[in-house]
Amino acid sequence: MFSMIKDWREQRILDNSEFTHADWLQAAKRIVILERLNEDELTRLFELATLFLADKSITGAQGFEITDAVKQSIALQACLPILNLSLEWYAGWSAIIIYPGSYKSETTTVDELGIVHEGSQHRSGEAWLRGPVILSWKDAKHSGERDGHNVVIHEFVHKLDMLNGRANGFPPLQADMDPARWTEIMSRDFEDFQSHHKSGLDRYGATNPAEFFAVLSEVFFETPQKLIDAYPDIYEIMVKFFRQTPLKPRP
Repeated sequence: MFSMIKDWREQRILDNSEFTHADWLQAAKRIVILERLNEDELTRLFELATLFLADKSITGAQGFEITDAVKQSIALQACLPILNLSLEWYAGWSAIIIYPGSYKSETTTVDELGIVHEGSQHRSGEAWLRGPVILSWKDAKHSGERDGHNVVIHEFVHKLDMLNGRANGFPPLQADMDPARWTEIMSRDFEDFQSHHKSGLDRYGATNPAEFFAVLSEVFFETPQKLIDAYPDIYEIMVKFFRQTPLKPRP
């Protein structure tokens, strides 16, 4: 019964969407990394993005205006990582806040002596545990250009990572995946990345395992060959995790 009600509700949302298929196609054309998707995948992405917008609120900060183009761009890229999963992977939170540019975030750190330090830093995005995703539009509007950087995917992958607690680079895995293999590969390659520069991989990924997972997820969707060249085993387990193959094998 619950499943029937859920299906009915979702179909009603799709039937009453403010955006037509043609509207979504136009928005998708502005996001280069979506070019690899076939017609069926695009249709599924458009439906997922429609349900996403019905489930989440997107508000502007510091006077930033949330236009249809902004909503569609964020929704399409946020839903790309869950294209072959489900919207349930973004359950438990509802708000997305968009700043016009980088914004100041207060920070609290504890040093090795146990002394608490208060400070602030400028950010292009962040994801809060059971809280909102926050993005800088100045950075987000350039996401999806196939340059290896995508703040939208980065922050929404943090949300996937947080499904089993604080982000640590170990999200809930698919039923057919081996947690021990994930841990072995990610730990080994994170250690390597801390010591070695890899072409096309942002050094911010060396900060901690959570950022390593998020940064490499950006590369997985944006410039997958770079990930294959640097860490082929991580590309392999990400294919299994996201249920996608962004770099199609040559025939």
